[in-house]
Amino acid sequence: MIDGLNPGFILILGALLVPLTSGFIRSLLVLALPVLGFAQMISLGLGSWGVIDMLGLQVVLTHIDPLSRVFGIIFHIAAFAALLYSLHVKDTVQHIATLIYAGSAIGAIFAGDLLTLFVFWEITAVSSVFLIWASRTERAFRSGVRYLIIQVTSGVILLGGIALYVADTGSLAFGPMELGSFATWAFLIAFGIKAAFPLLHNWVQDSYPEATVTGTVVLSAFTTKLAIYALARAFPGTDLLIYIGVVMVIFPVVFATLENDLRRTLAYSMNSQQGFMVIGIGIGTEMALNGVAAHASVSILYTCLLFMCTGAILYRTGTAKATELGSLYKSMPLTAFFAVIGSLVIVAFPLTAAFASKSLILSASLKEGYYFVWLFMLFGAVAVIDNIGLKIPVFGFFRRNAEKDPAPVQDAPAHMLLAMALLTGLAILAGVMPGAFFSLLPYDVSYEVYTASHVVTQLQLILFATLAFALALRLGVYPGLKSAINLDFDWFYRKAGKSLAITTGTLILTVWTAFINLCQRGVAGVISLAVDTHGDGKTMSRTVSSSAAVVAIVALFGVILLVAYQF
Repeated sequence: MIDGLNPGFILILGALLVPLTSGFIRSLLVLALPVLGFAQMISLGLGSWGVIDMLGLQVVLTHIDPLSRVFGIIFHIAAFAALLYSLHVKDTVQHIATLIYAGSAIGAIFAGDLLTLFVFWEITAVSSVFLIWASRTERAFRSGVRYLIIQVTSGVILLGGIALYVADTGSLAFGPMELGSFATWAFLIAFGIKAAFPLLHNWVQDSYPEATVTGTVVLSAFTTKLAIYALARAFPGTDLLIYIGVVMVIFPVVFATLENDLRRTLAYSMNSQQGFMVIGIGIGTEMALNGVAAHASVSILYTCLLFMCTGAILYRTGTAKATELGSLYKSMPLTAFFAVIGSLVIVAFPLTAAFASKSLILSASLKEGYYFVWLFMLFGAVAVIDNIGLKIPVFGFFRRNAEKDPAPVQDAPAHMLLAMALLTGLAILAGVMPGAFFSLLPYDVSYEVYTASHVVTQLQLILFATLAFALALRLGVYPGLKSAINLDFDWFYRKAGKSLAITTGTLILTVWTAFINLCQRGVAGVISLAVDTHGDGKTMSRTVSSSAAVVAIVALFGVILLVAYQF
């Protein structure tokens, strides 16, 4: 392998070869690139490469340490699985966008300085929007524009923070920092936008469901997890993140329950699961940061898996709305099976990876005395059983439609099922062998996952949440799902903000028009006055005697002398 080459460049440069290939050769190429990137990462080991002194500042193109390596591993796996899932796609743009997007996310993970991070940060924004626009609908176009504005705004804020940080410290080093300057606050806001902090989160639900079937899978893997990595790198132990994370865990729960579109439901669940990671970063201990790295990895596995399942439903039936689905397990049994496994993983069922990863963050919160935070996380863990763990398989595959079950369809294509099987196998393997999984984490782990109390407690939570869900459905008190728009905070900038902007613009236009009319009337008056006073025989054209001119000049000179004398 090439010594010191950032593994992300392999995917980015390889994307340039995609237009030159087709058919089997293209499939082989797109699957080989993440494998080569993974091999490059392993061959490099730990260290820094591509160190450049530029204008007195040190740029590090490649830096691999235990934290970035964990994210690098899961990013390569996600890229391979997503590309395997999308082998049926003939759209060259989507293949190129996927490779550049995944490559730039990997490149950002291994960036050793803030400037390199910014370059890859912006490439992720520009490349990923094409996965939304690839749907080629008016809704997708508008959503993509909003998505791009938000992502580029995050980059602009990041760049401003870098400029301020260099002015303050004279360094581009990307490492732990304290909140206390405009620069570090800019970093927190930039990272928070991509991490979907509360009130900054709606771009996820707005854009991901509008992407293509395969594009949503790709989008779910990288952007938000890149932001989690950046927060873990820059702000471990920042108390503010604990409280932000608590809101993230709780806030999306109601929306995920009420949402009819299963892909949008998953997008809300992503926000909630991100909250666990943000809390872990705020706690900042080695156990908590291990939990962040572990849960980020596991989250990519089950989120991509469930987006693959719902995407397969959309691919075969043309819809992912719960109200239009029913009894699909009969015609899509394998997809239904993988959806059930993905649901078991997201609810942290014993012997799945999330059972191991969530427990690290929960235990870290108890160990540091954050008991109320632990309670909120426990509530979020129970809520996800209802709004994802049961809702996706029940409404997507097993519940009979009160009106009409969809017509029988074929199961997902073989390559889609292979991608689902890959992620399912890894999610189960990490849960069955937590010791091997924990050996990949940044810090040494001394933690026993499968204790009797932990297993029994989790099974009780799942059992009683399932019972409550079943009773709610049976008694007809479960919130009704409707083909409607559920208002979220984005209403303020998509509707109220738009109205305010239009009103403000109209007012400015009115004032400006009045000002222009006033100026035009003034100029017309001056011209009219000039016409009336100049010309043959008119006032300003008449001659005067020399003596009168001399008197006028002397008078003016006297006024000037008087003024000059006074001052």
